Amino acid sequence: MKAIVSDPALVAYCGLYCGACKRYLKDKCPGCHENHKASWCKLRSCCMENGFASCGDCKEFEDPMTCRKFNNFMSRMFSFIFRSDRNACIRRIKAMGVEGHADRMSALGLPSLKRK
Repeated sequence: MKAIVSDPALVAYCGLYCGACKRYLKDKCPGCHENHKASWCKLRSCCMENGFASCGDCKEFEDPMTCRKFNNFMSRMFSFIFRSDRNACIRRIKAMGVEGHADRMSALGLPSLKRK
């Protein structure tokens, strides 16, 4: 299994940190940016089309929860099942940058901040 390291390239477009995900660490997923099979993800497509490193770069939706691509049924189900708070991840990216977020998430060993 891979070790958890800080790598800004492993911050997913939605704010999750792939570098601490069990599937990534076990070589079962290449991470969001390299997962060419994830063409179904409208959020990923939007960020790629606009040249964003993450939703934290979007100026159209200051609060990502108002974006239908970010806050849709699948993302709400994911959040509920895994108790993840992608919105908090995006707020951290806006405050600390992608590098700061990668550093913090790798130090915590978490793919996402936990929903309270």
